[in-house]
Amino acid sequence: MGNRSDDKRVAILSSGGDAPGMNAALRAFVRAALWERYQVFGIQNGYEGLLANDMRELSSRDVGLIINQGGTFLGTARSEEFQTEAGLEKAAKYLSQRGIDALCVVGGDGSFRGLTELSRTFKGQVVGIPGTIDNDIPGTEYTIGFDTAVQTAVEAIDKLRDTALSHGRVFFVEVMGRKAGQIALSVALACGAEDVLIPEERVDIDAFAARLEAARKKGKRFGIVVVAEGASINGFETERAKQVREASPDPAVKAVVAADESPAFTWAEILRPKIGMNIRVSILGHIQRGGTPSSYDRIWGTRMGEAAVRFLKNRMTGIFTAQRAGHVVPAYLSEATQGVRAVEPEMVQLMRVMGM
Repeated sequence: MGNRSDDKRVAILSSGGDAPGMNAALRAFVRAALWERYQVFGIQNGYEGLLANDMRELSSRDVGLIINQGGTFLGTARSEEFQTEAGLEKAAKYLSQRGIDALCVVGGDGSFRGLTELSRTFKGQVVGIPGTIDNDIPGTEYTIGFDTAVQTAVEAIDKLRDTALSHGRVFFVEVMGRKAGQIALSVALACGAEDVLIPEERVDIDAFAARLEAARKKGKRFGIVVVAEGASINGFETERAKQVREASPDPAVKAVVAADESPAFTWAEILRPKIGMNIRVSILGHIQRGGTPSSYDRIWGTRMGEAAVRFLKNRMTGIFTAQRAGHVVPAYLSEATQGVRAVEPEMVQLMRVMGM
């Protein structure tokens, strides 16, 4: 079993939004740590559970049947208290009282920011595992959950396309992803969508309407437009009702946005008067976070969970497990919190070629 350390105590928690494959990472971390003869503690419900000192020792049996399950068996929650100095000090105190030498956090960029802040008061090692369906963390080519989320959206759109064809409709399908277009772009390519709207691109409403109208005049009766939840309209972020209301004087647009703040609904309401096509909207929402994780997410969750223990064994800290060129490598947490990972320009161009 290599070098054994009977007195090393490590803890792990999941934080932020759940993502398929998190359980695979948790399972791998626990089993790899036990292989090294570490004591392993699971913290319930993320940083909120840490502030409640809610942790228990884990065995191999505790993670024996979770690799095929979505969500996270440890639970997750957001914590406002943890974002305060008093909260950080309390978290560090509980970790110290439990004799925890290292903390691993599975989550997204917000979770990594919290871990970075905690490292100022907690003197043990810290390591992150990127788990978010958004695939938006700089420094890694992949985050756990992305593959499953894309597949879930593609399966839903494949069904919507049947209805679109039957009724001669254009569906604006909104997918998750926050301020990144990774999910939307991959989904659009995989399902053969006519177009995609992503935060990384400034889209002119009239030009976009002209493209749809030109397709209609050529005989196109139906279609799929994938909309990222952070897509913009003429340079305005549509995630906030105020900004969208400023972008359009149309009362109908204001009413829809005030009620829903959905970019897909906003786009549909703006475009309906401009094109002669029957437009419908479908918001996939949180269904993309759930379900059985794909084999890809299980494999990479396992690889990253084991790598996190290996990095701790090698006395690394302030790092996270990153996928680069097919390998798991250590990357600094500070890199993961520098903005949003951009989509690849080649993918955007490919979508333009494959679209309308």
